[in-house]
Amino acid sequence: MNITLQSDFVLPAEWQPQDGVMLTWPHEHTDWKPYLDDITKTYIELTRIIAGHETVIITTPDVQQVRRKLAQSLRPDEFSRVRFYQIDSDDTWARDHGPVTLVSKGSHKGHYIPIHLLDFNFNGWGEKFPYEKDNAINLQLYYAGAFNAALENHTDFTLEGGSIESDGNGTIMTTSQCLTAPHRNQPLTQIDIDARLKIIFHTDRVIWLNHGHLEGDDTDGHIDTLVRMAPLNTLLYVKASDDPADKQNKELTLMEEELKSLKTASGTPYRLMPLPVPDPIYDGNDRLPATYANFLIINGAVICPTYRQPEKDKAAMAILQEAFPDRTITGIDATTVIRQHGSIHCLTMQFPKGTLNDNSRFNVL
Repeated sequence: MNITLQSDFVLPAEWQPQDGVMLTWPHEHTDWKPYLDDITKTYIELTRIIAGHETVIITTPDVQQVRRKLAQSLRPDEFSRVRFYQIDSDDTWARDHGPVTLVSKGSHKGHYIPIHLLDFNFNGWGEKFPYEKDNAINLQLYYAGAFNAALENHTDFTLEGGSIESDGNGTIMTTSQCLTAPHRNQPLTQIDIDARLKIIFHTDRVIWLNHGHLEGDDTDGHIDTLVRMAPLNTLLYVKASDDPADKQNKELTLMEEELKSLKTASGTPYRLMPLPVPDPIYDGNDRLPATYANFLIINGAVICPTYRQPEKDKAAMAILQEAFPDRTITGIDATTVIRQHGSIHCLTMQFPKGTLNDNSRFNVL
């Protein structure tokens, strides 16, 4: 299908300037309850790191409690960058229920809002888990005045933020195993979904990967656990293990071959940078989907998940430093996060520069 672009809007790359990052705070009515203290410590540390660089938007059903914890843990300058919104949730994966933001490149003349929030349907990764409260968060934030943006209603289409990557220049990358998985957008075919993505994201270039799998992944193959885009036409990806018995190896090797065959929009090969795969981590008999690809890029820094594997943690952070030489690489222990089958990037959703209103009053009860 030929797609005619209707505007100059683009899905920014994550490394482009940001206003802030959204977190949906864990509470006792989520699956975090058995280790709520541990995951809360992780969230406090994540908030501290992000607030050292930009605004943090926190949604929680208990603003007073979260505000008190952070006031005790953050420096005053960090705490001043945190905004609180009293909103309930089923879970905490802001990457997948948070709004996806398009930004105008400013080439069109006329009066229009240059930032659009895309509100997609979130249905618990194909109706696997409760989702009704999470699916209502974006609209509540919008009407609470959090954003300086127009809202686009795409709730007739199921899409999670972790399932797409963007280079900021019109190339979108995704995986066929996720977007065509059951209980997402049937009866749409991959051809139908491809056309829809091109219209929604104002692009004519969507790259589909057909391989790549992590044991324990319940997202059906989110791209942000496997391959990430970086500046200078770089792709950071999870490389197969050195252990020939690792069940992930076949799919990860096939994925690597796919990446080697890809070309940029200008027709040149991508710069490929493999990330190590962590040694297997288990919860009982279940392998957890630990991955260094699930890092978060913020203004001036990259937050890398670590897994208490010093050599591999250090190696992954060194690769990220090479890919992002102008940013500080900061590690954060993600061993509690992956107990719920996600990692650092999955917990967060970034907002491009200009998206947030200057609502400092939301830091006051």
